[in-house]
Amino acid sequence: MGELTKEQAVGIVRDYFRKVEVAAIEVTGGTLRVGDTLRIKGHTTDLVQRIDSMQVNHQDVAEANPGDLVGIKVSDRVREQDLVFIEV
Repeated sequence: MGELTKEQAVGIVRDYFRKVEVAAIEVTGGTLRVGDTLRIKGHTTDLVQRIDSMQVNHQDVAEANPGDLVGIKVSDRVREQDLVFIEV
């Protein structure tokens, strides 16, 4: 039997920058950390990837908390209003 993965809602996509493949994510609950596995879900989005790095105000950070707007490089297109989860 496979392991059941639990997810915790932590944010929402506020913007996507296609040229640099970066999602601007508003953290709304919980803490995002480098190394976490993200799942971004929306009407046509379902992306799972590890956070390799993230920035707040163009500065590298190891973690982000509610209220922060973080930039995270993503491997595929995401859309505004997509929901962001982490595996717990």
